[in-house]
Amino acid sequence: MSADAPDLPEPDCAPGAAHPRETLRLYGQGRADGDFLGAFATGRLHHGWLITGPRGVGKATLAWRIARFLLSQADPGGLFAAPPPASLDTPPDHPVIRRSIALAEPRLFLLRRGPNEKGTALSADIRVDEVRRLKGFLQLSAVDGGRRVVIVDAADELNVQAANALLKLLEEPPAAVTFLLIAHQPARLLPTIRSRCRELRAATLEPADMAAALAQAGIEVQAPEALAALACGSVGAAMRITNLDGLDLYARLVGLMAAQPRFDRASALAFSDAAAGAANAARFDLVLDLFDLFLTRLARTGVAGAPFPEAAPGEAAAFARLALDASDARRWAELQQELGARARRGRAVNLDPAALVMDMVLHISAAAAA
Repeated sequence: MSADAPDLPEPDCAPGAAHPRETLRLYGQGRADGDFLGAFATGRLHHGWLITGPRGVGKATLAWRIARFLLSQADPGGLFAAPPPASLDTPPDHPVIRRSIALAEPRLFLLRRGPNEKGTALSADIRVDEVRRLKGFLQLSAVDGGRRVVIVDAADELNVQAANALLKLLEEPPAAVTFLLIAHQPARLLPTIRSRCRELRAATLEPADMAAALAQAGIEVQAPEALAALACGSVGAAMRITNLDGLDLYARLVGLMAAQPRFDRASALAFSDAAAGAANAARFDLVLDLFDLFLTRLARTGVAGAPFPEAAPGEAAAFARLALDASDARRWAELQQELGARARRGRAVNLDPAALVMDMVLHISAAAAA
């Protein structure tokens, strides 16, 4: 198991959430579970797995689940071999769970971003030094001669030198070693790395699974359908939206636009002030993302019809009125690109968040009035 500077945050853990290694129950990934279990049952398990899917749907939780499963399995064979396992569940009292949570499992290596050269912050990417540590781990014999697992979280954070070093290990893997590469954007990986792995796709979550996953994290959801729509099936996004009152913010944004061609300036100012101030930096980032999502859903309405389920009360009716056809959809899509660029420029020059939000409201309002 790799070791990192104790004073730095864990780079593979979302703020305010439990680390994936501590989450023992996985929701919404039954198909991925079944695909891996089926491969394991054949006795010809691929040495490299590329776990893909949108950010926040449980890819890392799936990787840790697979790692615990592999490390808790007895070697197959013999007259008294156990029957093939029916699931990837690991008994809750198995010592591999305790050791994995404590980052003390000797047969498991976690490859992730480490500290920078000064040790004052996390590195921006996974550097080749981290892969050299992995190489040293692989050169050692397994403690009990059994399986070993390597988790790479996330593979699309490897810099060029680290990616090439990992590729060499994938090309000549040691016996009984399974690589689990988590990738949010697999297209960024070297094609040669992708070609040496079997893809395991993690799906977006349905509302019921998302509500169950959030409940496991101690978050009760009042409107699971709306939250799932707004989070695009991502538990990570849903946690962020819930913690920052995103459902209410999105409903207020829809309400502002639904009133067109009338423009309620007082409501618009109040909405802009919700993202003002240094203490609301995280909420400001969320508001910008909500603008982007609003325009995406609005443009899609002109082509595919009003969204279902709604992410806010009255959304479908407002969108049906603002995006009548493909021509409207194209104009809203163009505005999405324009406002996205304005937001990036505004943030680059530290424009006042409230002023930037108000500017975006005015641009959408002008487009709606037209």
